[in-house]
Amino acid sequence: MPFRLHFGEDDLLRCRFAVSPLWETQEAVRTLNRPERHGYHARWLRRIRTAAVGLDLTPLWLLMPRRGHTPDWLGPPPIGPAAPFEEEIAAVRAAEPRAAREDTARALADTPGAAESPLGRALLRDPVRMIQQLADLLEAAWHTLVEPDWPRLRALLEADVTFHSRRLAEVGLGGLLPELDRRFAWESGTLTVDWKGEHVRELGGQGLVLMPSVFSWPDVVSGFDPPWQPTLVYPARGIGGLWAEPNDRTPDALVRLLGRGRATVLTALDEPATTTALAHRLTLAPSSVSAHLSALRDAGLLVSRRYGHQVLYERTPLGMALASGDG
Repeated sequence: MPFRLHFGEDDLLRCRFAVSPLWETQEAVRTLNRPERHGYHARWLRRIRTAAVGLDLTPLWLLMPRRGHTPDWLGPPPIGPAAPFEEEIAAVRAAEPRAAREDTARALADTPGAAESPLGRALLRDPVRMIQQLADLLEAAWHTLVEPDWPRLRALLEADVTFHSRRLAEVGLGGLLPELDRRFAWESGTLTVDWKGEHVRELGGQGLVLMPSVFSWPDVVSGFDPPWQPTLVYPARGIGGLWAEPNDRTPDALVRLLGRGRATVLTALDEPATTTALAHRLTLAPSSVSAHLSALRDAGLLVSRRYGHQVLYERTPLGMALASGDG
């Protein structure tokens, strides 16, 4: 039976997008232990493998069954549209021990033998210590696996939000949801998610959080139970080019026309990005990237759009044609 989320009138007014570094950290941990998720992330995996050896992720992996429940308290729906990791991990540390124990026991039950294992018994025996231990491990995973690439990841996630926010304005929620993923279907106020598991929920006026994710690929995720806000996680647009090195793809003709720096910046904008994200990705000084972006925008090859406190740059049709060699 697929997941079904039933909307009321108030829910349609309370749908929002969000980005979560905590969620990406949890899913990065899961990706390390799931060969079927390695496809798009193979380059990232090769790069971080040595650093990852220093992390003992076994306690987290024990709570990530191949099919079944992962504790909501470890990866709750985001508390804001773009909360920093520090705020999100503080919320994990503040989990209520009894509720966290019950949630953890549910996850352990979905992996045969996990609850009876020495580690499973230790987690359930002392939920206060469990919360501290797993939060510490998530924080270490953030610093090791995700934080070094967060500017690049955040830029892609925010570009997804920008694109789909425009689509929401153009086609409405019922038109947008099937565009987010082919496994989503909308009919008569009900969202059906064709995915493993079984879950039915009345949103009850809480609305729905729509959250793009890099490391959740190829999965879609729902199933959050009360008191957590209903949330739908889907693979972000542009994952295929996320780990590509833009310098390797800059056409020689474009270099001769624009110069190496501006051509590299234009080519790197497969998806909208901020100055900081581009500087991090291209290993250039932010001031240099900013100057290139201004010149490209003045030439009509880019446009800029504000998203919260950040400015995203994206190519115009002319910029797309030049970057692809079709101009």
